[in-house]
Amino acid sequence: MNEALVSIIIPVYNAENYLAETIKSALEQTWQNKEIIIVDDGSTDNSLYIARNFECDLVKVLSQQNKGASAARNTGLKEAKGEYIQFLDADDLLSNNKIEVQINLLLNLRGYLALCVTVHFQNGTEPTSLLIRHDWYAEGSDNPADFLIKLYGGGLIGPTYGGMIQPNAWLVPNDVITKAGFWNEDLTVDDDGEFFCRVVLASRGITYAADAVNYYRKFNTSNSLSGQKDRQASSSILKSTDLKASYLLSRTDNHNAKMALSRLYYENAFSFYPKYMDLALEAEKKGKALTPDFSINPYNSGATLILSKLIGWKAVRYLQYLKDQTFHK
Repeated sequence: MNEALVSIIIPVYNAENYLAETIKSALEQTWQNKEIIIVDDGSTDNSLYIARNFECDLVKVLSQQNKGASAARNTGLKEAKGEYIQFLDADDLLSNNKIEVQINLLLNLRGYLALCVTVHFQNGTEPTSLLIRHDWYAEGSDNPADFLIKLYGGGLIGPTYGGMIQPNAWLVPNDVITKAGFWNEDLTVDDDGEFFCRVVLASRGITYAADAVNYYRKFNTSNSLSGQKDRQASSSILKSTDLKASYLLSRTDNHNAKMALSRLYYENAFSFYPKYMDLALEAEKKGKALTPDFSINPYNSGATLILSKLIGWKAVRYLQYLKDQTFHK
């Protein structure tokens, strides 16, 4: 029996309502040889106190001044002794067999990453009662660059591609992370996208664990960091896209790669416009530079699609922005 150690890294910031359940999810993993590293990132609620209550031979609790989730994950990585790394956000859950199923796949696939399905559940609902739907990446991949092209390109590459892969869904060999590098602490939003772009490209491929589940908690409010779109967040998203583009294009410059990256830039432009018009125009310019003969209409149905064909998507977006501003006054 292989006794590979798995390090479960839990970054924490003000998660007192969910942290105990998350730690229990880590402790109840059927893979026995594990260590749990909880990094409290300057919480101002009772998170650190809750974490301390779980301290034991399996659970190490670290505390640092608030530096952001990426810095907390890096602190965990520096402490980790495991051959494999499991990231787990402080309000999310894993199926009990998640690590065991994935690690058993990776034992015979050196240099590969393991992935599983993510079930999105609204806070307050029972996650295990929800339907599990496997996405396109269940096919796995022996071509990391092609995997990213499908992820970034979405429907431009094929009808089932695209989507969002949440960090907890991965199980990663520590030596692949060593090759890829630490989390980028200069990014505040889409730091996970930038990090896993490097990790995927540093791997030999992706294998899929059909019987493992990552449960990702969703909230009805937009108070989460990923839901914030202030200027700092928008700048971070654009910087992350720039970095992903540089990494992928260093591996391949085929047309599909450029089109997939162009799609990301156009999504950035749509997200930023018109509140941060300079960032939106910069993103659009970069998208056009990659694929000069190609553009995207972000509206794909209903009255907004018809109107955008008449007056352009920017005008429609601007009208929506004015409406939202008036509504929230």
